[in-house]
Amino acid sequence: MCPLKHWLFAVSCAALLLGGCTTKSEPKQAEPAPRQEQPSKPPAEEKQTFPLTGLPAKGNIHQRVVGVMINNHPKARPQSGLSKADIVYEVLAEGDITRFLALYQSERPERVGPVRSARDYYIDLSEGYHALYVCHGWSPEAKVRLEGGGIDYLNGLFYDGTLFQRVSFRRAPHNSYISFANIEKGAKQNGYAWTDNVAPLSFRTDEPRGKKVETVHIAYSHRAYAQVEYQYVSEQKGYYRYSGGEQTIDYDTGDPVVVQNVMIIATRHQVIDSHGRRDIDLTSGGQGYLLQNGVIQPIEWKNVDGRLLPYHNGAPIGFVPGKTWINIVPNLEIVQWK
Repeated sequence: MCPLKHWLFAVSCAALLLGGCTTKSEPKQAEPAPRQEQPSKPPAEEKQTFPLTGLPAKGNIHQRVVGVMINNHPKARPQSGLSKADIVYEVLAEGDITRFLALYQSERPERVGPVRSARDYYIDLSEGYHALYVCHGWSPEAKVRLEGGGIDYLNGLFYDGTLFQRVSFRRAPHNSYISFANIEKGAKQNGYAWTDNVAPLSFRTDEPRGKKVETVHIAYSHRAYAQVEYQYVSEQKGYYRYSGGEQTIDYDTGDPVVVQNVMIIATRHQVIDSHGRRDIDLTSGGQGYLLQNGVIQPIEWKNVDGRLLPYHNGAPIGFVPGKTWINIVPNLEIVQWK
């Protein structure tokens, strides 16, 4: 065999030997262990508050506001259900007798009353909260407003003895009452909404400032039955209310009315007919006082989307969480304190 063939044969054998050898495979890298997901912390439960009191809410915060006209004649006292109202407007009707528009949202008393007739300015106040308006009777102006459409209402004139009941311990017109079960029943019968997204009031977290005052007196007239008084009770962190020297309590439960905010505002009153009915200006704004935590401060009031709210130097003032009573008076000269 020639030398070249020997050399090619040697190269071929070497290639065969190398090709037949097995190569060691690279060790496989260990796959990373699956990532253990950390259990996510449950989101902190959002604290709900009722829109008109600012107090913690365990129940339904979307209950519709219900506004009830409540009689304040001396023969109608003590009333039922006032202690559970979130907001109460006290306004003169005829003569020197006031009536209450009680607005309920966070609490539903078993019954309310005595229920009395409507006036157009009470309807305006009720509409500021898109309330289902409850009355028994109406003035000519209120009749036009309610029958004009667009306002949900229940009038005892049409439900006397059905939704509205007459009690035996009082005489008409001071004996018409309605239960909240019947208010709900009447709402369903008429196709009225029973829930609502109620716009919340503004509530303060700071300490109210002002002059320390224990007692505030409002004289709607010189007669004793038309005298209103608020006394601050530090243990209650609120005010007791009195009419004609007698404490305002609930007829059914005996619970006293305790109020965290008392707003007293002055506005123009004008008698418009021979019955002594009034036109009351609720839109122009004016002066007043705000009582909170045992102090009093001068305020301006403004009508904001139908709600009468307190301001100071043009800035809104928040309410103290709790219940609110708003006394509308013809002038601030009838308000005194000590």
